[in-house]
Amino acid sequence: MENFVYSIPTEIYFGKGQIKNLVNIIKKYGSRVLIVYGGGSIKKIGVYDTIATMFNENNIPYTELSGVEPNPKLTSVKKGVELCRQFNADIVLSVGGGSTIDCGKVIAAGVAYDGDPWDLVINPKKIKEVLPVVSILTLAATGSEMDMMAVISNMDTNDKIGVGNINMRPVASILDPEYTYTVSKYQTAAGTADIMSHIIEAYFSNSKGYMQDRMAEGLLKTCIEFGVKAIEKPDDYEARANLMWTSSWAINGFLALGKPGAWSCHAIEHELSAYYDITHGVGLAMVTPHWMKRVLNDEHLDKFVEFGTNVWGIDSSLDKYEIANKAIEKTREYFISLGIPTTLREVGINEEKFDIMATKSSAKLSNAYCPLSKEDVLNIYKAAL
Repeated sequence: MENFVYSIPTEIYFGKGQIKNLVNIIKKYGSRVLIVYGGGSIKKIGVYDTIATMFNENNIPYTELSGVEPNPKLTSVKKGVELCRQFNADIVLSVGGGSTIDCGKVIAAGVAYDGDPWDLVINPKKIKEVLPVVSILTLAATGSEMDMMAVISNMDTNDKIGVGNINMRPVASILDPEYTYTVSKYQTAAGTADIMSHIIEAYFSNSKGYMQDRMAEGLLKTCIEFGVKAIEKPDDYEARANLMWTSSWAINGFLALGKPGAWSCHAIEHELSAYYDITHGVGLAMVTPHWMKRVLNDEHLDKFVEFGTNVWGIDSSLDKYEIANKAIEKTREYFISLGIPTTLREVGINEEKFDIMATKSSAKLSNAYCPLSKEDVLNIYKAAL
């Protein structure tokens, strides 16, 4: 285990009715609010009206940016930055899933920057000041409500890039599992796959971390237990609550402490959604089993055996390679049980852009769990086709 410094300043308000704390949270960190949200689901479930009423009753001025896309676009960030400046907003409230929160984070970082916000994405060292960000989560998936990262897409260049800055971590997040009751089966499945991928990326590391790995296994088993339950019964509070809290802990930094390394499946999938704008969790579910098959070798065999026996409960007396391959197959079968497409063709992707996507993603994977060449990534795309 390597050295690390760990601090999570995010205040978490978890459970039913925690939105009652919103006014106090806002007044603690700001006074003029930019509300950021997506396609309008927050209006359907009543969250928007609740926020508006609370703000109006407490004389909190606000303006809003709506229509933030899945795989949030640079164009939305620019609109938000301009709105903040015009309104003199001093706090950003993101209401929705990870895309909305990610967009809000980069808006908050872009207000004090004179240039193009994309500069901050490609070079986060340029981030100097960040407005406080508060989130109200309505989709368990990305964990953006408790981490310092954001992923933004630039459709002019077909780039999807993650940017991190400690000051982009939300100062407070409200996590009410009831707000996720109306999430569709498809998005619940994609969210569960996204959570599992975050855990898997930290779990398969060349640095040792016994305690972190046992925590990771527990979180994976939580996803396996409650992902299907949330799909079968959308208003199952315990299922939604467990997925929501696991989402936060999957990527708030804890599992990766002392275990640095590049995230392989995310680098490979980011190219898919940069060029084809597919749902991130779906792309991860399609790529992950094929990545596992590609990196399974004598060097990494024991890690796959741990994964198979501790997560999937495979008989430890079996041959090690049999355990490893069964674990990979069980992972693939679980994603199928969630109703996720199994091939790239099903989401409209062909081989046309494989070469450029493999070139771009492999450039980020020289220090991955298993370094991947362009040819390796091409083979993963082809296997997923």
